[in-house]
Amino acid sequence: MSKLSLEQVKLYLSKVPGWKLVEDRMALSRTYHCRDFAAAISLVNRVAELLEYDGQHVEIRVNGSTVTFTLATQEAKGLTGKDFALAQTISKVS
Repeated sequence: MSKLSLEQVKLYLSKVPGWKLVEDRMALSRTYHCRDFAAAISLVNRVAELLEYDGQHVEIRVNGSTVTFTLATQEAKGLTGKDFALAQTISKVS
C-alpha cells in the first residue's frame, strides 16, 4: 500500500474521530481512558485479537487505566489507508 500525502492524511482524519496526527512520526494516535487497569487490559486484548488476524502491528502503551494506540505502516514509512481502516476498527471495539 502506498504512503499517503500530508493533504490526504488530513482529509482521512475527519473519518476517524478522536484520532490525532503525530506529525513528527507521521502516525495516528488515540488515547482511551478506561474505568480501571483491568478494563484497559481488556481493551488491549480485544484489539490484539483483531490484529492477530489482520497481521498488522500497532504500538500500544498502557499506563494504569489509560491505553494509547499509535498506528503507522513501517514498510511505507508513514500512513496508508490501511492505518485509517485499523483506526476505524479500533474505534468500534473500544
